Amino acid sequence: MRKRWWIIAVILVLAVVAGGVWQNHRQSSPVTKTTAQPRYVEKKSVRLVAVGDSLTHGQGDEEKKGGYVSIIKHKIEHHYRKTTVSTKNYGVSGDRSDQILARLNSQPKMRANLRKADVITMTVGGNDLMQDLEANIMNSPKTVDKDVDQAKKVYVRHLNQLLTAVRKQNPHAPVFIMSIYNPVYTYFPDVDVINDSIVKWNQTTQKVMGNYHKMYFVNINHLMSWGQYKTADQRQQLIQQEKQANQGKVSQTRLVNIMRNRDHNLNEYISTEDNFHPNHRGYQQMANRLFKSMKDHNSWEYVKR
Repeated sequence: MRKRWWIIAVILVLAVVAGGVWQNHRQSSPVTKTTAQPRYVEKKSVRLVAVGDSLTHGQGDEEKKGGYVSIIKHKIEHHYRKTTVSTKNYGVSGDRSDQILARLNSQPKMRANLRKADVITMTVGGNDLMQDLEANIMNSPKTVDKDVDQAKKVYVRHLNQLLTAVRKQNPHAPVFIMSIYNPVYTYFPDVDVINDSIVKWNQTTQKVMGNYHKMYFVNINHLMSWGQYKTADQRQQLIQQEKQANQGKVSQTRLVNIMRNRDHNLNEYISTEDNFHPNHRGYQQMANRLFKSMKDHNSWEYVKR
């Protein structure tokens, strides 16, 4: 019994000593401080520079408010209450990618504003493709595919030159590039050669963008092409209706009649002014999709403090 108590006493003494050593170690050891995380705050002002073709210019906006550029400015200011947005619009109707590049190279003011930009938006590629389709759309699908593939090689070269020039002026600002869409889908939903060409063109743009830092593709193809026909059933009914009129082909007569119809458009997002460009409602749809992407990639809005 005495031996057992002696063992218990030794264990207690060792425990007390060990506790004291541990306490002294804690007191003498340096305290590891948690590294403070950087604090990000909303910018007081954001400079947005828009570059591109007629979709950036705002053609078709019956309210004459500057298309998506004006809308995105107000959306940013409404969502980020502490931020004021200034915009510069360098959109010119009809411009191909090489023509946008030519303006950038010849306009010092445009280059200066690009250098100051916090965020850059762009619409490009529609005229590059449409000018090719207009010349070849009456040919066989195989011929159209071949011509589009050939035009795509030229477009890749021009788009690379344009994006390189933009990045030369501003290496850091995020660039949001919107896709092209099919403005006559609701009249020719059964003509696959147009839809397929647009999909290929958008894939080409997206692939080229992948070679550059902080460039984000905003896909508005289905949004703008389908318009109010949002469900598969609605689009199938549309296809059945248009098959009777088209016989699966594009006719020059029907194209001309569509462009001349200033009173109605089967797509509620497309302007009746030319049945080609977005109306104000269409530009609102574009701005909504753009703003979603801008919120997902919002380095343009915050500054580190």
